[in-house]
Amino acid sequence: MKTALVQMTSTDSPAKNLASCEWLVCEAVAQGARFILTPEVSNCIADSKAVLGAVLCRQEDDPFLARMRQLAAKNNIWILIGSLGLKNEQASDQFVNRSFLIDPLGAIVAQYDKIHMFDVDLPGGESYRESASYVPGRKAVLADTKIGKIGLSICYDLRFPMLYRTLAQAGAQVLTIPAAFAQTTGEAHWHSLLRARAIENGAYVLAPAQTGVHYAKDGKERRSYGHALAVSPWGEVLADAGKDVGICCFDLDLEAVTLARKRLPSLMQDSLFEGPE
Repeated sequence: MKTALVQMTSTDSPAKNLASCEWLVCEAVAQGARFILTPEVSNCIADSKAVLGAVLCRQEDDPFLARMRQLAAKNNIWILIGSLGLKNEQASDQFVNRSFLIDPLGAIVAQYDKIHMFDVDLPGGESYRESASYVPGRKAVLADTKIGKIGLSICYDLRFPMLYRTLAQAGAQVLTIPAAFAQTTGEAHWHSLLRARAIENGAYVLAPAQTGVHYAKDGKERRSYGHALAVSPWGEVLADAGKDVGICCFDLDLEAVTLARKRLPSLMQDSLFEGPE
């Protein structure tokens, strides 16, 4: 199946981000893609909780989600919305970072809330406290679909390999890792971690990405690394979007998963052991 990763630069304007994302999805359709994946927080990247509160919606009211469902149905395609920032159903002053898998009828067949919150202080003064605004999820999600078994995750989850081991041992053939990876950590770790998750689990890793500068405040920029990446179950890089806004396409063939797991069956060879005293 021809598959496309979307790479974009979201801002704090959901309407503008939707227009940009829709254009890229349509470009992927024009190139023959039947499965299209967008980055983390496709609808909004903002510099404060106040801005998020002013522009984000609840899931049932969100125009970005509604439009992507329409595009999936209109074009008879699968869409993974890498994630949307949404108001929490239980408290309007809190948010969720939620991924959606949409089928060719426009139905939501799976949704996943990001489990691991990006709370870090990076060299150069970059500081992120995702948990100050977003409520973490608590449940891993595996979608059993006509195009394969798809394990959902988001960005910082990438650093926690047991999530992917759990998904793969439950049957996941494709691991989705949409991201807005920071420039600093992306340069150091992005390619290595994505390839590792693919190799460890004998699964495709599909990672649509944010790129470029999202905003600048008080002399500091919020910049994402880019390099939307598709990795084969054997660890080969099938597509790399580089730094520019756009799409990259490749062929998804689940026979490669079967072959990789036969060649190296480590996924089912975990041994029990005792921890150090």
